[in-house]
Amino acid sequence: MSASTETNQGGVGRRSLLRGAALAAPAAALLPAATPAAAAPRFDPHNWRSVRDQFLLTRQHAHFSAFMLASHPAPVRAAIASFREQLDSYPEQHQMGVADIGLGARSRAALAGYIGADPAEIALTDSTTMGIGLVYAGLRLRPGDEVVTTTHDFYSTYEALRLRRESDGVVVREVALYTDPAAARADQIVSRLLAAVTARTRVLALTWVHSSTGVKLPIRRIADAIAAVNADRDAEDRILICLDAVHGFAVEDVDVPALGVDFFMTATHKWLFGPRGTGFVWGTPAAWARLRTTIPSFSIPAFVGWLTGQPPVGAPGDLHSPGGYHSFEHRWALPEAVAFHQAVGRDRIVAYTHAQATQLKEGLATLPHVRLVTPRAPELSSGIVCCAIDGFGAEDAVTRLREEHRILAGTTPYRESYVRFGPSLVTTPQEVARVVRAVAALR
Repeated sequence: MSASTETNQGGVGRRSLLRGAALAAPAAALLPAATPAAAAPRFDPHNWRSVRDQFLLTRQHAHFSAFMLASHPAPVRAAIASFREQLDSYPEQHQMGVADIGLGARSRAALAGYIGADPAEIALTDSTTMGIGLVYAGLRLRPGDEVVTTTHDFYSTYEALRLRRESDGVVVREVALYTDPAAARADQIVSRLLAAVTARTRVLALTWVHSSTGVKLPIRRIADAIAAVNADRDAEDRILICLDAVHGFAVEDVDVPALGVDFFMTATHKWLFGPRGTGFVWGTPAAWARLRTTIPSFSIPAFVGWLTGQPPVGAPGDLHSPGGYHSFEHRWALPEAVAFHQAVGRDRIVAYTHAQATQLKEGLATLPHVRLVTPRAPELSSGIVCCAIDGFGAEDAVTRLREEHRILAGTTPYRESYVRFGPSLVTTPQEVARVVRAVAALR
């Protein structure tokens, strides 16, 4: 490539691009201004009432569906407002998305610290669905290769795999891991998955916590079983475990690499109570090597490759983060969400949430007109609690709970729909007891 081409291609040269990258470091230092004292009550991370006071959730209701589209705690609101003001008042400082190189790296570093991984292995997305789409569209698979998924997964997984099957002949097979979710067993789940694996299987497309039932898969046991299968396979034929982790992330106390999966796809605007419209994909280096880039990134390696006429070389997290313009004020506020969770303590949040879920399951199980759908065993359940109520459709029950008892619950968006509750750091044991009394009154 000639010097003039290097200077003029695309209206920006390699040197200009690298100079722009240098500007990203000061941009990353543009952290949100301090929150005014009147904007939120004093934050004591060791006091659960103080933690809840950081949210603007109405106190007129008990919020047992707040994890679905999370409310932002005060530090996240302040960060979003600060970045939005910067973008509105002086957008030039963030031109060409250059600032996202530095501020996006800050978000990736915060997430990496939270999940115990390398920032280079994290690609930023806008949602779990975007991450699922990137992974299943980009996997290097040949016609006839098999993807094994389950009958319990969410629409996003099914649709991403359907599109892949239609595009190049990948075989998608579904397996039922349990018949009665409340009676699910870890050994049964693992054995049914293994029975579905064939010599052509290249991918397991799984969900950590099923939003349809609240069943939590024994992922580490599954990973160990698949590792034994992979021991006799060539590198390009080994089975990859791809995990929709959105209802386990930030409600299970485990570092992501310890799960033994290859790809981990999640949003941060649910159990982390992070900025709405943010998510990420984590992958092992070996797994990233088996993924094609499907959306151009706005990273330095990608632009340098374009300007020099060479394939881009860089960290997979850089190359697989979709480029273009995003809701940057939300993405750049991710570190504040992580810091909020870390201040409270991941282990404390998990223990608090699980204790409420256990209390709720035990209370519902005593009601003769209620069928508990979620397993009571902690190793097979997480924060989601699902049930069926005799004489009520799920929507009718949720409406009665809201209108008569000021309790906000949800329904599972599946062919067979259940009432779904999600205890979290914005609910209390007293409110859990109130839920049990309200359900008991539904007749």
